[in-house]
Amino acid sequence: MKKERVRYLNRIMLFCGFILVIADASAQTIIPIATENNVLLMQTDSNNRLRTVYFGKPLENESEYKIVAANYNYDESNAGIYNSAYTPAGTWNLSEPAIQVKHADGNPSLELKYVSHKKEKIDVNTSVTSILLKDPVYPFEVTLFYKVWEKENIIEQWTEIKHKEKKAVVLQKYASANLYFANKDFYLTSFQGEYLKEMQPAETKLLQGMRTIDSKLGTRAMLLQTPNFIVSFGKPASENEGTVMLGQLAWSSNFKLDFEIDSHKNLRLIAGINPFASEYALAPNETFKTPSLIYALSNNGTGEASRNLHDWARKYRILDGQGERLTLLNNWEATYFNFDENKIKALFKDAKDLGVDMFLLDDGWFGNKYPRNNDNAGLGDWQENKKKLPSGLGYLVKEAKTEGVKFGIWIEPEMVNPKSELYEKHLDWVIRQPERPEIYYRNQMVLDLSNPEVQDFVFGIVDDLFVKNPELAFIKWDCNAVIYNAYSAYLNKKGIPQSNLYVDYVKGLYKVLQRIRAKYPKVPMMLCSGGGGRGDYEFLKYFTEFWPSDDTEPVERIFLQWDYSYFFPSIAIDNHVTDWGKQSLKFRVDVASMGKLGFDIVAGKLDANDKIFCKQAISNYNTFKDIVWHGNMFRLVNPHENDIAALMYVNENKSKAIVFNYLVNNRFSITATKRPVVFNGLDPKKKYTVKEINLYPGVVSTLSSDKIFTGDFLMKAGFNPNVTLQRTSVVLEISEVK
Repeated sequence: MKKERVRYLNRIMLFCGFILVIADASAQTIIPIATENNVLLMQTDSNNRLRTVYFGKPLENESEYKIVAANYNYDESNAGIYNSAYTPAGTWNLSEPAIQVKHADGNPSLELKYVSHKKEKIDVNTSVTSILLKDPVYPFEVTLFYKVWEKENIIEQWTEIKHKEKKAVVLQKYASANLYFANKDFYLTSFQGEYLKEMQPAETKLLQGMRTIDSKLGTRAMLLQTPNFIVSFGKPASENEGTVMLGQLAWSSNFKLDFEIDSHKNLRLIAGINPFASEYALAPNETFKTPSLIYALSNNGTGEASRNLHDWARKYRILDGQGERLTLLNNWEATYFNFDENKIKALFKDAKDLGVDMFLLDDGWFGNKYPRNNDNAGLGDWQENKKKLPSGLGYLVKEAKTEGVKFGIWIEPEMVNPKSELYEKHLDWVIRQPERPEIYYRNQMVLDLSNPEVQDFVFGIVDDLFVKNPELAFIKWDCNAVIYNAYSAYLNKKGIPQSNLYVDYVKGLYKVLQRIRAKYPKVPMMLCSGGGGRGDYEFLKYFTEFWPSDDTEPVERIFLQWDYSYFFPSIAIDNHVTDWGKQSLKFRVDVASMGKLGFDIVAGKLDANDKIFCKQAISNYNTFKDIVWHGNMFRLVNPHENDIAALMYVNENKSKAIVFNYLVNNRFSITATKRPVVFNGLDPKKKYTVKEINLYPGVVSTLSSDKIFTGDFLMKAGFNPNVTLQRTSVVLEISEVK
C-alpha cells in the first residue's frame, strides 16, 4: 500500500510539472543532478543519510547509477561520513561541518536524514531539484536546492533552513554547498589581491588538510580575497583541455570557502557565508536562505567553462545582459573634487566631440554645511552643493541633453563621513561601537542597513535623484569603507543579537536594490568599490556592470581583465582610458575596448592626432562592441606565461571576430613576435580576411589585408600580428569572405 501511495503521489506531481520522491527505508534513493556533460550523483545509505557518490560524465545507462557507490571502499570510522551531501555537526560527524546549530533547548547536536526530493522543470533548459532533510528528533529541516542550466553546464546551489522549535535556534554555521569529489589530484586557483592589485591568481596543488579562502571585511569583501575559484581535476588548469570547475559564492559580504583533502585523498568543498562573528538567531517558522554557490563545469578546460559561464550570465543573471551599454566620459581624473558648473558644462562638449554616449559626474557634487571638497566631509548629505552647482543637477541634465549626450552621476549611499549633517542627526544609523574610538577607512564609516529606516534613507537617495531628474541616465554606486567596530544600535534596541549584523546588513542592502529595480528596472547602474572590492552574481542581478580596479595602468589592466574574464563576460566589466602608465594613447584605448569602454581623461587637452585617433577608435568600437559584449571569448596567449597577450572575440555565426594583441614584457627588447597566434572559434570551412584596425593617424599597418585564409588555417597554423616595440598593441578585425 505504501508503494502504491508513493506512485500515486508521483503521478499527481508529474502532472503538475514536477516529480516528488518520498523516502522508502527499504530502498536507497538515487538523485542525479545532471547537466549536458556532467552529473553530480547523490544516494541515500542504509541509515537514510544522503551521500555524494559520483561526479563526472553522465552515464549512458541511467539504471547503472544505482551501482556506482558499490565501487568505493572507504573506512569512515575516524571522522564520520566524508561524502555527506550536507554534513551536520554534533552527532556522528567529526570532520568540518556544513551546518552547526544550537537548538532552542541548548542542545548542539544535529542529524539530517533524507525525507523527499522533487525536480521541477522550468523550461527546456532549466530545472530545480530540491531535497528535503530533517532531524529525526527536533522539528528542524534543511532543503538543498540545485538549479541546473543543462546546455551551459551551470549549477546554482543554495540551502534553505527552517524549524518549528519553541524559541530561536542559533545557526553557528550554515553553508550554501557541501560538495565531494573523488579524483587522483586536485589543483586550486584562487585570486588574492589588495587595493590596486586585485584578482591576482595563485594555483596550488591541494594537499591533505584544509585550504581556506575567506573574507571578514563586512563590505568591500573582495579587497583581499575573492569568492571566485578554479578547481582542476587530475592536472593543473588548462585553457582547452581537462576537467575544471569555475566557481563563485554569490554573496556581497564575508565568505568562506574550505577546500579539504581528506584521508582518502578526495576533495571536500564547503562554501558559504563566513561564520566569523555571525551566529544567526533564526526565529521559529522563518526561513534562512543561504547565498548561492554558482559553478560552471567543463571537460574541455577553462576556456569552454568561461564561455558557458558568460553565456549563462548574459542570459539569466546580469541585469540587461543581452542589451547595450553606454560609452562615457568621466570627469574624475580631469577635475577630481575641483569643479564648478561651467567646468562640467565644458566637458559635455568634449564628450560629444569624442563620440561617447554619456557624461558621468563623479564624486564631489554634494554637501553644503560640510561641502564635499575632499574625502573628509559630506558623505550622507545628498543635496547639490550650491556653490559648485547653483542651478542644480536638473540644469546639468538638460544642458547635457542639449549638447547631445546623456548624463549620469556618482553616489556612495551606504556610507557617511563623521563630518556631515547626517552623522550629527542620526548617529544611531552608523555602524560603530559606542564604547570604542571610531575607526575610519578613507575618512568614512558604514551606515547600518540592518535598520529599515536606513534602508528607506538609502532608497530615498536614488529615488529622489530620479524623481527630480527623470532623464538621469546612469548611476555609479560606490562603496569604499570596510566595517570596523561592528555594532548596530538598531539590533540592540530590538533585542536581536549583534552577531546577526553582517548578514542582516547585506539582506538590507538587497532589499534596497530590489525596491530600486522594482521602480526603475532599466536604468544602467555601475557597481564600484574602490576598485574590485565588489563584483558578484548576486549584485549583478541589480547592476549592469562593475568596476574591476582603480588600477588603470594599461599593462596591469591586461592581466586584471584576463583574470576577471574567467568568471565575467566583457559586457559586465567597465574599462576606462586614463593618463596612467607610459604606454601610448592607442595602447590604452585598445585595452579599454575589451569591455565597456569609457574615458577618464582631459579630452579638451588632447593634441590633434590623439583626438582624431580617439574619435576613430570609438567609431571602430561601435562597429565591433556587440562582438565583445555578446560574442564568444577565447583566451589565446596567456600574459602570465608569455611576452605578449592575445584575446579574441567571435560573433555567434562566426562571420566576424576581433583579436587584441599586446606586448606585456619588453625586458628582452623584442623585435617581433616570433610565432603566429593560433586563433580559435572560427568556422574551419569559411574563408576570412585579417585586417589591422585602430591605427594611429599617419601609421601604415605592416600587415597585408588582401590575403584570404580559411578558418582551418587560422586555427591550426595561426597568424602573426607582428607585435614589436614600435607596435605594442595590434587589433585585428577578421571578416568572412562570402
